[in-house]
Amino acid sequence: MSESFGSLINTINGVVWGPYVLIPLLLIVGVVMTVGLRFMSWRKIPHAFAVMWRGRHSDPEHKGELTSFRALMTSLAATIGTGNIVGVATAILLGGPGAMFWMWVTGVLGMATKFCEATLAVKYREVTPDGKFVGGPMYYIKNGLGANWKWMAPLFAVFGTVASFGAGNLAQANAITANVIHLASIYDLALEPWIVAIVLLVLTSAVLLGGLRRIGAVAGTLVPVMAVIYVSGGLIVLGANFDKVPGAFVLIFDCAFNGHAAVGGFAGATVAAAMRFGMARGMLSNEAGIGSAAIAHATAITDNPVKQGLLGMIDPFLDTIVICTMTAMVILVSGQWMVPGIGEAGAGTLTSWAFAVAMGRFGSWLVTIGLLLFAFSTILGWCAYGERCVIYLFGHNAALPFRIVFTLVVPIGALAKLRLIWLLSDMFNGLMAIPNLIALLLLSPIVFKLAREYFSERNEPGKSG
Repeated sequence: MSESFGSLINTINGVVWGPYVLIPLLLIVGVVMTVGLRFMSWRKIPHAFAVMWRGRHSDPEHKGELTSFRALMTSLAATIGTGNIVGVATAILLGGPGAMFWMWVTGVLGMATKFCEATLAVKYREVTPDGKFVGGPMYYIKNGLGANWKWMAPLFAVFGTVASFGAGNLAQANAITANVIHLASIYDLALEPWIVAIVLLVLTSAVLLGGLRRIGAVAGTLVPVMAVIYVSGGLIVLGANFDKVPGAFVLIFDCAFNGHAAVGGFAGATVAAAMRFGMARGMLSNEAGIGSAAIAHATAITDNPVKQGLLGMIDPFLDTIVICTMTAMVILVSGQWMVPGIGEAGAGTLTSWAFAVAMGRFGSWLVTIGLLLFAFSTILGWCAYGERCVIYLFGHNAALPFRIVFTLVVPIGALAKLRLIWLLSDMFNGLMAIPNLIALLLLSPIVFKLAREYFSERNEPGKSG
């Protein structure tokens, strides 16, 4: 029964993430938004970082729930996850080095897509009776589109709620447990999964039951620290292999357009495989177009939706252009992706071995700790997403019961054998994207107008952002 169910989910994923549904739709939306914004998502990156820096503190006269910086960190907490380590390695193993090029494509186009998501999230957000600022695709579908499209809003909320338990909870808890036990085994320590499950339950409950503000506070500290540690480790590896870095970039571009023949432990990949696996893993990593990040950005304390939109476009830049690139370059310069049997050992093992080549046992530690922190932060971010989806479906009184249930599910993920969870996660993430992308296309003229007004006002004498 489980095999047939798994086969069914695989078939659905093949359609949803195949060449005729999500991939072209995501590309179309990304191109339309990038061109419609006159490439602002690339030109205004320095300005976006300046807005982010100022967003560490909020103006008491502005409305919102989290500082714009913490709203971004909550989004990044869910975005920067195991996909940045395992997802990149999987893309290279299945699609070859050229897959990284197509991950970059999803990143540079995704910057415009996330700008639109965050801008619309703030513009069309609502305030619940208990003072929560709620927004995201379900709200800009309901409040921005006509009655004929309103049915897509609860559909997104249902998919988002289910996805929060899958990709955002069970799969992450399972990954944490597996990595902690693996780390203990290196030192010949026999660690029982239930011990990890209890510790994880205590840690997550301490954060999640405190609500969105506590999640934002923890994310505001955890995300920058874990990103700096991981990127710094990657720079050390690349510095030690500086002579191989140019060749790795050449390899990425060559394989993206010419494919790569079988070599060592790599089975070879065509151009089509590089595109398919690179784009699919890139989209799942940076979540641009899925709509989830908009839920976090809707909570920002800000006086202008475009300001939060600028922070939204930082999201895929840091996730894909910076962190995913770091993982890919370390893997390629190490040569570990060509080692016989590496595919059977697993994608996470590939990244760990790649870091260990230059840094020894410390490299394995770095990857393991990175996976633990990335997975834990993903749990925090997706709890916020799921809570807002549940509030949309059942009202603001459902928030606390959801957080309690979400917290109690964490140890289940830590202990269970979850072979189908990633397949289900991919499916529901893909299903979330479809109503969101349709809404983005329909509402794009409003985003373009808001962006023009914002930058026009900033260019007036005496005005500043």
